Amino acid sequence: MRANPLHVNPGVAPIPPRWHQGPPTVSPAVVGRAAAPGTVGAPVPQAVVDYEAVRLIKKSVGERLTALLHAQPGMSPAAQEQQGRALINEQVAIWADGEAIKREVSTTAAEDAALAQAVWDLQFRAGRLQQHMDNTAVENIFINGFEQVWLDFTDGRRTRVPPVADSDEELRELLRDLARRTTGQNERSLSTADPFLALRLADGSRLQAVIDVTPGTYVTIRRHSMRHADLSHLVKLGMLDTTLGYFLRAAIAAEKNIMIVGGQAAGKTTLLRALLKEIPQDERFATLETEFELFAHENGWHRQVVPMEARESNGEMVAGTRAGEISLMDLMYRALRMSLARIVVGEVRGPEIVAMLQAMTNGQGGNLCTLHAIHPSVVFDRIAELYLLAQANMSESLAYRQAANGLHFIVFVNSVDETRIGGHRHRFVSHVLEVTGIGEGGRPDTNLIFGPRPEWGEDRAVPLMHPRCINDLRRAGFDADLLNEARGTWPTPLPLMIREAS
Repeated sequence: MRANPLHVNPGVAPIPPRWHQGPPTVSPAVVGRAAAPGTVGAPVPQAVVDYEAVRLIKKSVGERLTALLHAQPGMSPAAQEQQGRALINEQVAIWADGEAIKREVSTTAAEDAALAQAVWDLQFRAGRLQQHMDNTAVENIFINGFEQVWLDFTDGRRTRVPPVADSDEELRELLRDLARRTTGQNERSLSTADPFLALRLADGSRLQAVIDVTPGTYVTIRRHSMRHADLSHLVKLGMLDTTLGYFLRAAIAAEKNIMIVGGQAAGKTTLLRALLKEIPQDERFATLETEFELFAHENGWHRQVVPMEARESNGEMVAGTRAGEISLMDLMYRALRMSLARIVVGEVRGPEIVAMLQAMTNGQGGNLCTLHAIHPSVVFDRIAELYLLAQANMSESLAYRQAANGLHFIVFVNSVDETRIGGHRHRFVSHVLEVTGIGEGGRPDTNLIFGPRPEWGEDRAVPLMHPRCINDLRRAGFDADLLNEARGTWPTPLPLMIREAS
């Protein structure tokens, strides 16, 4: 078995955070769902729930709440929940009396509490999905038809769990309820006419659902379990070592333009969030995203963030354009007029790459973004591809020139999946390239500042050379002597024979 690339650094002083960070906030369950001893965020075993009873009670409660809203228009969400709680308790008591007659024995307090919790979750939260949403160890949720539900955990495990609905139609109705509560739009639906649904849930998670073009209802929910991580946390997790952490901190302070690159779910957004926490508290910058995932405006530290979110069209076409659509390109043009010190794009995936690189060449520096690419060697080709898709008159040479002039560093985040051999999925920085100008053939030239050392069995980024801009980093507080340590601050890898034998 190959070496686990993510050793935590024993005996190495962690990177001190730039600001005091409190514990992550997790929405508590309303009734009785607590974490099991020794398991972070895991639900305790619960009494068996009669989901047919749950659906009937939810239907009754929903009808009565609707009647109340008609009688008292303008009722606040908090008041609706208070009324809902009372109605649920009342209906559960009626159910318990009926069950006692049927069974000739009273229901238990645990049964009543579990039923009330299930109705509450279905009426006001995410139904049976909620137990997984409350679990802080769950990173992603995949539903492949109502019968198959899989969870990705933060430690890299992928586990199948019981269904969250008893039929495809029940699952679709749950998704419609989530859409109505999330968007406040009763007309938003999931149907043959509109088979796609994209939502940002209350906790910031991203939900994407597809029907009809798939055999059943398929749902992906991307959680933000690392929403509060800073560089110190990422060092503890083994995503980078302290040498690279100090290097990246100095790059932010020196206002270097940085592009974070990697494959799907490699950890690009997590690293970008951590780098944002190195920006001074009162520095004014904007975050541009298709859906809010960076949460810089909610992290309790920054006071001058301008968060901007793109918006999908309502489906209508007006004068050849999609009505209501606001693209990242639209946001970029507005951001350039807002006297910002930096611009941060959550993910560059289209024509906004042109404006992004223009901002990097025209502004004072310190801009950040992420980009999908499967290897560091294809980054500039990906940039050129997006340039050519942006406008017909764009050229590959222009894309290369803009990238060479605008970018200072490219940070590549790698992902290794060892679950097939009994291991876990690992995410770590493997390369840091310094962009040094136009090179041979008109392509941007680079120096590999940090990279893997395969001859040592080391996949993670270790220091390889000093960047040309080392004096800028020194002035930002970086100790250049750290780059002289060949292994950085990683622990010594296992000898090759031991790794092969294991």
